[in-house]
Amino acid sequence: MKENQSEDFKRELGLLDGTMLVVGSMIGSGIFIVSADIARQVGSAGWLTLIWLISGLITMIAAVSYGELSAMFPKAGGQYVYLKEAYNKLIAFLYGWSFFAVIQTGTIAAVGVGFSKFAAYLIPSLSDENILFDLGTFKLNAAQIVSIVTIVLLTYVNSRGVKNSKTLQTVLTVIKILSLFGLIIFGFLLAAKAEVWNANWSDAWNTRSFNAETGSWLPIGGTALLTGISAAMVGSLFSSDAWNGVTFIAGEIKNPKRNVGLSLFLGTFIVTVIYVLTNLMYLAVIPLDEIATAKSDRVAVVASQYTFGDMGTIIIAIMIMISTFACNNGLIMAGARVYYTMAKDGLFLKKAANLNSASVPEWALWVQCVWSSVLCLTGKYGDLLDFVIIIVLIFYILTIYGIFMLRKKMPEAERPYKAFGYPILPLVYIVIASAVCISLLITKFSTCGWGVLIMLTGIPIYYATKPKE
Repeated sequence: MKENQSEDFKRELGLLDGTMLVVGSMIGSGIFIVSADIARQVGSAGWLTLIWLISGLITMIAAVSYGELSAMFPKAGGQYVYLKEAYNKLIAFLYGWSFFAVIQTGTIAAVGVGFSKFAAYLIPSLSDENILFDLGTFKLNAAQIVSIVTIVLLTYVNSRGVKNSKTLQTVLTVIKILSLFGLIIFGFLLAAKAEVWNANWSDAWNTRSFNAETGSWLPIGGTALLTGISAAMVGSLFSSDAWNGVTFIAGEIKNPKRNVGLSLFLGTFIVTVIYVLTNLMYLAVIPLDEIATAKSDRVAVVASQYTFGDMGTIIIAIMIMISTFACNNGLIMAGARVYYTMAKDGLFLKKAANLNSASVPEWALWVQCVWSSVLCLTGKYGDLLDFVIIIVLIFYILTIYGIFMLRKKMPEAERPYKAFGYPILPLVYIVIASAVCISLLITKFSTCGWGVLIMLTGIPIYYATKPKE
């Protein structure tokens, strides 16, 4: 591996590339499956749509708030840099540690497994039911091998230079957007039925939850409703996550003071529109009971079967494979830049601070690849998502509160862009995200508690490894 003596990133990504990275990283497999769980938790068309809309709007608020930070610090590392500037190296390290331990690598593993699950539709032998090695407690299945192969392949593409990965990202994301709009349009044109739509919306705000054991609906209100909404929002928020990836690669974006913030806004806006329209299409095509009880939660497969008949399953499988492949490309590209910046601060493995001859942090890419692959082998990716969402929200809250801190700490600093709706909108985000965090800790402590514990284990690691000042 040749190292680049200039140690500089090449600014090769424009506004379109940045926007496609945001969209491509956000849309994985969530929109195709999460609506089933939301329908079971809240049991009405109005609440299903509202939860997707609220998740989209608070994601957009966060994204436009980050615009101020990205314009102030237009360099590699993104959120890690903002936390370091607003607070201190310890808080930044805890983010970077959590990011490497579960946030980015766990998401890469989960998205890789999502790819392999749907690849098994086309080639059944790639299924997770095809056990290749059985060593008692550890079983290696074909889906895990496929996941790891895709992660290794995308890491290799990214190690060859940002130009290759950006082309792949933009092409796959454009295909993904067009195919999702195709699914929405054809769903409305070919499969929408007035009686289904009217039945779904006849009692749009009557909240109830689905009891899987009895197969019946139970009315909910008060605390049970709040619990249901927060549990439902885990899926929609996770499906809207990874929008901040473009901030990590700011060192490779042309005119970053303008384009990072703009790509954050455009990307989150496009995804919110797609998500809400997709759910309205589901409600026009599928009775709510069927959305809630879709086999393996694959709501999009049910919608596609109504629209395209027997071919529907294959169409969705191909769409999800393209979607998850593009999603992981964006995650892999962005993640390595955080470890690179941490290593520059002496807070990560030293070699991760090197760029190769193609001006990318190749060593950081491969370290990320190895740990993501290990997480693929654990088989615990469902739990990983609960671990991830609580840590992600905590650091989003801290980062957005960092805008208030930096306004006091650096009042004279140049701010080419100021957070839209400051201070009201950033405060709205902090309040809603904090409420979701508290609710998650109360209702899902067994998994979310582990997420917080993983984050806190970074404290002794920081003091044991930090370079002496």
